[in-house]
Amino acid sequence: MIRLCAFLGNFGKEYHNHRHNVAWLFLESTRIGAELQWSSKFKGKIAQADLGPETAYFLKPHTFMNLSGESVIEAARFYRCKPEEILVVHDELEMQFGAFGYKFSGGLGGHNGLRSLERHLGTRDFWRLRFGIGRPDHDDIAGYVLSPFTGEQLDFLTTKVFPEAEKTFYALFSEGIEGFEVRYKKVLSISP
Repeated sequence: MIRLCAFLGNFGKEYHNHRHNVAWLFLESTRIGAELQWSSKFKGKIAQADLGPETAYFLKPHTFMNLSGESVIEAARFYRCKPEEILVVHDELEMQFGAFGYKFSGGLGGHNGLRSLERHLGTRDFWRLRFGIGRPDHDDIAGYVLSPFTGEQLDFLTTKVFPEAEKTFYALFSEGIEGFEVRYKKVLSISP
């Protein structure tokens, strides 16, 4: 059962539409995202909602991406969440743009936010909802993830990708981990 959802990103208007902030863009696009009542706590913003049999907590760390684990571990300790009860929503270089998918545990793929989470949680064994941003055709990875989506890409995310991901997101809470893992085992991909 997922009890804590951590949406990784960078705080500040200048980062809003950046690829590294795709998790925040997804949350903002959802029905539940518009209804959440946020408060400042755990080095970020926290809210709660009843999406299943137990209350789920939603966290937007304001530590910047590379220190996300500091925020997540504080919330996890406070709510007594085990790592396997945490869903981390983040950008994924190794998935094509337009793809999204869930997985449990696995590698870090050079993602500094995930590296920070592993360092603070002491494990990689947490759930992930990954949104593909694609890999650039140059070596400036930092510049790429900290650059904005194009208008066309943003439109595709908000009209095609995010609505499909939102359906699976709610299913995660209504069906539970066991049924969900089988149903959404493969990465879903929507071609632009």
